[in-house]
Amino acid sequence: MRKTVALLGNPNTGKSSLFNALCGMSARVGNYPGITVEKKVGVLQGANEQIDIVDLPGTYSLAARSADEAVTIDVLCGLQPGESKPDAVVVIADATNLERNLYLLSQVVEVGLPTLLVLNMWDRAVSENHEIKVEELAGRLGIPVLVTTASQKKGVVEVRQAIESLLATPVLPSNLARSTFPQSFLEAAAELQSDLAKQNVQVPLLEVDRMLIDKDGHFQKKFAKQNVGDLERTLRATRDKLAEQGCKIPLFETKFRYAWVRTVLDGINTRPAANTVSSSDKVDRWLTHRWVGMFAFLFLMFSVFQAITILAAWPMDWIETTQGALQGFVEQVVAPGAMRSLINDGIIAGIGAVLIFLPQIIILFFFIAVLEDCGYMARAAFVVDKLMTSIGLSGKSFLPLMSSFACAVPGIMATRTIENTRDRMVTILIAPLMSCSARLPVYVLMVTAFVPADVRYLGGWVTLQGIVLFAMNSVGALVAIPVAFLLRKFVFAGQQGSFLLELHSYKWPSLTVLYQRVWERASAFVTRAGTLIFCTAILVWAAGYFPASHEKLDAAQTQWEALTASQQKILPPDGEEPSEANQAAIDDYQAKIDAQAEIINAEKAELINNSYLAMVGKTIEPVVKPLGWDWKIGVATLASFPAREVIIATLGTIYSLGSGEDESSEGLMEKMRSERWPDGRPVYSIATALSVMVFFALCAQCVSTLMIIQREMNSWKWAAFSFVYMTTLAYIGAWVTYAVTNWLGWAA
Repeated sequence: MRKTVALLGNPNTGKSSLFNALCGMSARVGNYPGITVEKKVGVLQGANEQIDIVDLPGTYSLAARSADEAVTIDVLCGLQPGESKPDAVVVIADATNLERNLYLLSQVVEVGLPTLLVLNMWDRAVSENHEIKVEELAGRLGIPVLVTTASQKKGVVEVRQAIESLLATPVLPSNLARSTFPQSFLEAAAELQSDLAKQNVQVPLLEVDRMLIDKDGHFQKKFAKQNVGDLERTLRATRDKLAEQGCKIPLFETKFRYAWVRTVLDGINTRPAANTVSSSDKVDRWLTHRWVGMFAFLFLMFSVFQAITILAAWPMDWIETTQGALQGFVEQVVAPGAMRSLINDGIIAGIGAVLIFLPQIIILFFFIAVLEDCGYMARAAFVVDKLMTSIGLSGKSFLPLMSSFACAVPGIMATRTIENTRDRMVTILIAPLMSCSARLPVYVLMVTAFVPADVRYLGGWVTLQGIVLFAMNSVGALVAIPVAFLLRKFVFAGQQGSFLLELHSYKWPSLTVLYQRVWERASAFVTRAGTLIFCTAILVWAAGYFPASHEKLDAAQTQWEALTASQQKILPPDGEEPSEANQAAIDDYQAKIDAQAEIINAEKAELINNSYLAMVGKTIEPVVKPLGWDWKIGVATLASFPAREVIIATLGTIYSLGSGEDESSEGLMEKMRSERWPDGRPVYSIATALSVMVFFALCAQCVSTLMIIQREMNSWKWAAFSFVYMTTLAYIGAWVTYAVTNWLGWAA
């Protein structure tokens, strides 16, 4: 039977680096069934068999307070549904901070699994003058101990060999911190275990300990659901009795475990003098300063997102160009009809909708990996923590929210750096409120067409159009503040999670670590969210294509292509001027081509007006009319679900201008300005434009965002919740905006 080994350690021990070094590119990333906690499994090729390596969520203790910590202890105890109990466990510790890291080890060894201790970041320990007698430490603990520098793959071979040896000849820990606990606690735990056994409930001593020590903790809640006697009353009575005997719950555990750790390390761990000021300390005086640190952080974030915008532009343009070239090739080899439309507007456009996000995702996660591996990310979280705490989040939520201003998809994926489950879920649910770049074309079109360009302030330096554009880009972030507060208070109610950071010394990032982290995130996006985005794009295409007959459109497109081909044949070679007669023929063909293009655009508008998408749009017109919209705006909004910027191309098609219109198209602006209700009133006005912009600022961004929410939160429930709450919020915001601006007289 295939063996399983669990990797365990706090998030700052380089655990992920060791996992990547052991398993390479074999890692599979997913979620544990029914919960949002990430599951990472890799394969270690042993001498005689393959070994599954499970990278458990990072934790500082087995006193489970979050979903991540609950999964960790459940996996170790063999209680996680669908997961077998590991055959061994590898605890990774930071060699520069042994005292804190051995606290977790003192709990893990009580699970009773063969255990290996790995002291990682050994290069840093040496450079900072830490002296550790490794062999003597192994003797005192009664388990094998190794040293590694995982980021440089030093000591990894020895770890592989030690894992194989541990599985072949299991070594159980012989030195347990629990043996130093007060006798009153040991007796109380044994008595509780016996009482449960009398009720035919067999509970290992470790779980009994955790029930007693962790008030309202994971195991107490788990067994309370099983209606085991009067468990709640028994636990309260036992804790009160222990407190009377001087064993206060849960304070005694920390006291006795750290006393055990100090005993183990006595004489074998020499740290540098406490008053030694390292180069990292000197840098931190500025980077963690209350004001200077904030300015440095904002400057760095500004630089990162500018770099993302600049660096991602070229590959994104290349993807769009390649997509256009493929669609052009299909037009040459496939006759007009449903098959061509499916390939071009469904399949190729659907694949493009997935790949277009990749450059931003790759670049963003590259920078995140650099900041994490060099040691700055923890400083950044520390600097902005006070600001984020005001809305019930931690400093680690700041970067994902900032990332969402470029695109919510990589922003939501960036929440993987947030250990606290509540903070992570709230951050995911408010990230789409940040105004992403896909909304900008909508703002530009509406502002340019309907907000007066000649209204200026402060001597002409400030324009009304600029103010409105800034307001639209800011409204989502402002609304996110009360939304986050309400989510924390009512949806994810509970005690604020602890925010624990370790500020390690700065170091140069490892290229191997950077590559593996970026590859892992990029491939996870393509394989997990990409398939859903692609499928949704196909469904939306079908809704816009059927049920009307496309025979007239196909014939018109065939005629247009024939005219274009005929014109190409009479064009003179490059560099030569056409003769007068030749120019006349070229112009004649061009006039016919333009006329045919108008026929095609009119036919496309007619078809989309009779599509399933339009049927839905006309059905919902009574719903969107209070926002100042007609059914055409409703249809364009529905069609933009795959990607918000698609609304402009859809409006171009509806108004018989073609799908090639953009936010700067004068023709589209004129069409929108001339659009009228049946009673002669203009459909579009400043009030309507503001209503549309507010709706787009607050609505559920696009199908890609909802798909990534589903994947990251491992539940369609939360994707649906996000869509419903944001759409409701957007509708109310748009309605209030239209009503107020109409009352002010801006609807004329």
